[in-house]
Parts: sequence; C-alpha cells; structure tokens
Amino acid sequence: MVDLKGQYEPIKEQVNRTIQEVIDTTAFINGPEVHGFQKDLEDYLNVKHVIPCANGTDALQIAMMGLGLKPGDEVITADFTFAATVEVIALLQLTPVLVDVDPVDFNIDIEAVKKAITPKTKAIVPVHLFGQVANMDALLQLAEEHNLFVIEDNAQAIGADYKHKDGSTSKTGTIGHVGSTSFFPSKNLGCYGDGGAIFTNDDALAHTIRGIVNHGMYERYHHDVVGVNSRLDSIQAAVLRAKLPHLDNYNARRRAAALKYTEHLKDHPKVITPNIVSGDPNAHVFHQYTLRLQGVDRDALVKHLNANDIPCGVYYPIPLHKQKAYADARYNEDDFTITNQLVKEVISLPMHSELDNEQIEYIVTKILEFID
Repeated sequence: MVDLKGQYEPIKEQVNRTIQEVIDTTAFINGPEVHGFQKDLEDYLNVKHVIPCANGTDALQIAMMGLGLKPGDEVITADFTFAATVEVIALLQLTPVLVDVDPVDFNIDIEAVKKAITPKTKAIVPVHLFGQVANMDALLQLAEEHNLFVIEDNAQAIGADYKHKDGSTSKTGTIGHVGSTSFFPSKNLGCYGDGGAIFTNDDALAHTIRGIVNHGMYERYHHDVVGVNSRLDSIQAAVLRAKLPHLDNYNARRRAAALKYTEHLKDHPKVITPNIVSGDPNAHVFHQYTLRLQGVDRDALVKHLNANDIPCGVYYPIPLHKQKAYADARYNEDDFTITNQLVKEVISLPMHSELDNEQIEYIVTKILEFID
C-alpha cells in the first residue's frame, strides 16, 4: 500500500546524517531537532503553535483535555472513520455522538451534525477523511451559533488546502480551534515510528497543551495541570524535519497517481471514483485512493488483487456505531444509511508518492479483468 523504502532512498543521506547527529549529541528527548521541526512545521502551516507529541491518538486526546471538556459533555464526530477519533472521546468519559457522512466526499454530513446538536454538545470533530477537506466554513458557522469547539482530526490530510468563502486559504488542521495529526509511517508526512502533533492559533490553549504533554509541568517537578507523558522523540523529529520540505511534492505525486487511476476507471459503470468536492485539486492530498464499487463482490475482488500481488485495503469494514466498544441504544440505523452502504462498497488501492505508470496500469488492468 505504501513504498517507504522507495521514499527513503532519495533522502537517505540527510536522514542518516540527522539521526546520527541525534545519537552523537544524545539529546534523545526534547532536543534541538524537536524544536527545529516544531518551528519548521509552524512556518509551513502558517500556524502560531505546533506542539509535538507521541502519536496521533494522543494528539486528539490532549486537544480535548486542553479545551477543558468534562465527563458527560457530548462530542459529535463521523461514524465512518478510524476508531481513534471516538476512542479518545470515550477514554475521557465524554459522550460520543456519531453521525452519518456525505456520500460524495465521505466527510461528516453537515445536516446530520445540525440534527445532533443538543444543550450538552460541546465540540465537533471533523475528520478530513482519506485526505480531503471537510466543509469547514459550515462547521465553523454551526460552532459559532452554538458556542462549540471545532477539533480537526487531520491525521490523513496534512498539507491539504481549504479555501474559505471569503477567498482566503488555510492548511487543514489550522482552521478550527485546535487540530491534531499523526506522523505514523504510512501518513503523507510520516516518521519512522510513532509521532503526532497538535496545532492552534490560541496562545492560552497552546500554553495549557504544552503542560499537558509533559506531565502537567511548565517548571520541573511543578505539576500545574493534570497531564500525560506524550513527547515526540528527537530521532523521529529529525526524520520529519528531513521530509517536511518534500511534503508538497509528495502530495503532488499522490494527486498525479490518483488522476491516472481515475482516468482509467471513471467511465466504468460499476465504479465510482473519488470526487474532489471543492474543485480545487489542493483540497485533497489522497492519503487513500478509495473507490466505491456497485454490483461487484468487493471481498472477492480483494482476494483477486492479493492473488496478483496487489495490496489493497477496506477502510472501514465496520461502522463505529456497530463496534462492540461504541454501540449505544441511542443510535438508530436509519440515521446511518450512507455509512452502512459505504462499508460494503469501498476499497482503497495502493497510494503513495512512488507509484509509477506501469504499476498503476497493472493494478487497473487486474481490477477491470475482475469486474468486467
């Protein structure tokens, strides 16, 4: 699904050198590479504060802790996404409220969010799924009307652009009150282990979060807030700092690969190719290239592709509202018609910055061979 070795080779010398420098200095935790990466990412995102942490799930949890959400507060998020988004809501004893998604871009459905808001609602968590930006202007308007926080789950969309109604542009993760991301190796910007970060333009919130990630300390052994131990280590920061200047190129190559897939598959009556809703190609960074299949045995196609040495993924096979850990009598199946349909139809093809035309043509040939 990803070619991490192929991506590593062109930057091998720089990555190896910076890792060796960390080892030579033994500044393994909170060293210069962490601070350097933090500043580089702030500049890239045009955001005031980047707070690195240990992983993307921690980033989401810490963002919610920083906002002071209390047990019983309701947090609205999408039913069709990875479990980490709802997992941290449950861990903090908040009340997850799952809603359906849009059938075109798979992102949280605005009308469903409107219907889900109650006096107990305190936050909305849009997930920029598969790399495409959610409708942030609409969500921010809802948040303003109901005095809610917007927490962006940007784990799949770092580097994507969002064009506001007024014509201005923001990077995903910097649009809401706070954003989070993951640097898991397969992400568009991935390290060689685990890593994550939180973004905000709010000075006071950033100060709170900086304490939370480090055991609640601003001064050693002075614990001012309840915190956790969640730090990005220097070796991972060094890798990310080496890769960050290439992120726009990585994303451009993903878009080019996605376009080639679409050119081959868009006219097939049994296939629905990804649609960039805004029309702006920079609004989608294609963390995944996900098809919808109609009248096709999806699971049999997975076996067919695997038999031909083609990896593929089903993201996601079970809706969150049907997961044992998050099932709730409050949920009505009629409220999840799109999600319940998508989980039967979606399939994600190999997608990374090293895909070439020959690989894409082989993959497409094997797909068409099966579905025709």
